[in-house]
Amino acid sequence: MTDSSPAADTDPRRDRPIIGVVGAGIMGSGIAQVALEAGHEVVVHDIDEAALARGRDRVADGLTRRAAHAVLDPSGIDDWVDARLARLRETVVLEQLGDEAEVVIEAALESLELKQTIFRTLDSAADSAAILATNTSALSIASVAAATAHPERVLGLHFFNPAPMMALVEVVAGPATGPDIADAAELLVASWGKTPVRSADAPGFIVNRVNRPFTLQALRLLEAGTASIEEIDQALRDGGFPLGPFELMDLTGIDVTFAASNAIWERLGRPDRLRPSPIQEKLIEAGHLGRKTGQGFYRYEAGRRSDDEPVVSSGDDAASSAEIRAEILAAIDAEARLAAGEGVASEADIDLAMRLGAGHPIGPFERARSATPKD
Repeated sequence: MTDSSPAADTDPRRDRPIIGVVGAGIMGSGIAQVALEAGHEVVVHDIDEAALARGRDRVADGLTRRAAHAVLDPSGIDDWVDARLARLRETVVLEQLGDEAEVVIEAALESLELKQTIFRTLDSAADSAAILATNTSALSIASVAAATAHPERVLGLHFFNPAPMMALVEVVAGPATGPDIADAAELLVASWGKTPVRSADAPGFIVNRVNRPFTLQALRLLEAGTASIEEIDQALRDGGFPLGPFELMDLTGIDVTFAASNAIWERLGRPDRLRPSPIQEKLIEAGHLGRKTGQGFYRYEAGRRSDDEPVVSSGDDAASSAEIRAEILAAIDAEARLAAGEGVASEADIDLAMRLGAGHPIGPFERARSATPKD
C-alpha cells in the first residue's frame, strides 16, 4: 500500500473538516467509521501498512453492519458503504496526516512517551488552527500536551468501545486547553450523534474513575469469601446491569482492567479503597486474560462462555443478592461523591456518563435522590 493523494472533493467550500485518526486499531477504526458516517473525509495513519489494511477492512465491515439498519432498500447497501469508503484514505507518514487534517484524534497505545512523540510531530506539521485530541482513557491531558508548543489546542476526546455504538464521549480540557477548542470539539462530536460530557483533567476522568469500584469491590467480596463469581455477576445483572463485574473484566481484558486500575490508583496517591486486586495479578501472570485468551474468571470456547465452573474459587455464599449489589453500589456512590467534590464533573454529568458509558441503569446521584424520602 502506498500513501494516497487527497480526494478530489477537498475544496475550500467543504462544510466539514478533514478528520485525521492516528492508529488503525479497533478504537481508531471505530472513530474513523463514525466520522465517515457523519460525512467527513478521513485520513488514518499507522506505521504498519498491514495494520492500515486491517483497519480499512474493519471500517468496511462496520459500515456494512450499519447499512443493514440505515438503508431501507437492500440493493442500495453496497452504494451506501462505497460512498463512505471513498472518503477514507490511509498514510504511513504522520506528517502528511498532520498537514492535511483539521481535527486529529489520536488512538494509539496507552503510552505517555508514544503519545508525546506523536503530538510533538503533529504540533509541528499541523496548521495553527487544527485541533489535536487524544483518545486516552487514563493519561493526563496536560502531560500529553506538554510535548507541544501549542498546548492550548490539545484536549481529550475519550470515545468508548465500540465507538460506532457507544453514545458517550468524554471531552477533557487540560489546564492549557483553550475554551474555544473544547467548545468546538464538543460541537463536533455532538454533530456525529454522540453525547459529549465535560470532564476535568483528572485520573480516570469520569467513567473510569467512578466505575472503578464496580470491579474492585466485587474482587474484595470474592477475596473475603462473601460470595462467588457467579453470585456477584448475577446480583448485578438482577439490578439492571448488562454484565456482571467478572463478565465485564473478561470481556474488556483482565490485563487492560488491571492496568487502568493501577494508573488511576497511582495518580490518586494510592488510596486503599482503589488498591488493585492480587487476584487480577495472579490471572495475568498465568496468561488468563479473559475471552481473548479463552480463560479468565470464566472459560471460553470459540469466544463463548463454556459451561465449566469459574476458574477462580467461589466464596462461601454468605451474602444475599441484594446485599452484594448494595455493597458494590455503595462504593460506586461514594466514589461519585468524591469525584463531584473534587470538581471532576457535575453531578448531572456524572449520572449521564455512568448511564451512557458504563451501562448503569441509573446514575449514582439519581439513585441517591430516588432513595430519599419525599415530604
